[in-house]
Amino acid sequence: MGKIPESELVLNKDGSVYHLNLLPKHLSDTIIAVGDPSRVYKISQYFDELEFEMNRREFITHIGTYRGKRLTVISTGMGTDNIEIFLTELDALANIDLKKREVKEKKRKLKIIRVGTSGALQEEIPLGTHLVSDHAVGLDTLMFFYNLPQEKHELETAAQLQEQVGLPFKPYVVRGSQSLLEKLGEGMVVGNTVTCPGFYAPQGRKIRLGLTYPKLLEKLCYFNNNGMWLTNFEMETAGYYAMGRMLGHEIISINAIIANRPRNRFSKNPAKIVDSLIRKVLDRI
Repeated sequence: MGKIPESELVLNKDGSVYHLNLLPKHLSDTIIAVGDPSRVYKISQYFDELEFEMNRREFITHIGTYRGKRLTVISTGMGTDNIEIFLTELDALANIDLKKREVKEKKRKLKIIRVGTSGALQEEIPLGTHLVSDHAVGLDTLMFFYNLPQEKHELETAAQLQEQVGLPFKPYVVRGSQSLLEKLGEGMVVGNTVTCPGFYAPQGRKIRLGLTYPKLLEKLCYFNNNGMWLTNFEMETAGYYAMGRMLGHEIISINAIIANRPRNRFSKNPAKIVDSLIRKVLDRI
């Protein structure tokens, strides 16, 4: 692969990547990613020292140390479209010589931990649960534009889900980093997360508009492929796992369960649940 054109990898005048506005020196080996920009501050408040801040659109970055370890915390905003931008530019910082516009021969593997919120699909998962995602199921179309390698059981699960839900497209199924799951997931519920391309109709919510799939929630709740149940849904995890696999980074998604959809319940204090998860992740990194 030769030089990457300016139109393909856009850089700012200072040489930083276009959306994140970061330089390679700002990248640590371990990155915590959050959807909500305000959650960046809720994590960095626990840092021993804060060395750098950058605010650019929904991408807010804090870099500091926690118990002597250098960490980067970045907000992504919602949706897998943002995750594609986020991970592509992070990888460019790690694995592309931005001055020469050439891919580096030796690749750097990042550890990326998503700390997010999610709604449970199973009645027995209580509010306040910390859930680590083993597999992610993408109901979005991002992977229609990439050649994602998938394992046999992932393809079989996707095909079965398409048939049972009656979708006009095949979802994609990807497993997250097993090493990060083992390191961070002790005592957490291990689940399989559905990533939706929206918060309302794509997650079975009806406000004023009718639903194309009125039984989506029910069908997701009862889907089972050889003991693989779907436990929760949100809007980013599948994008993380798919992009991470293709780019060669270790990624895990950990969720604070703040809603239980079958029971129609929502947490009275979601901030407390999220803070508990933040402190747990920081202590295990």
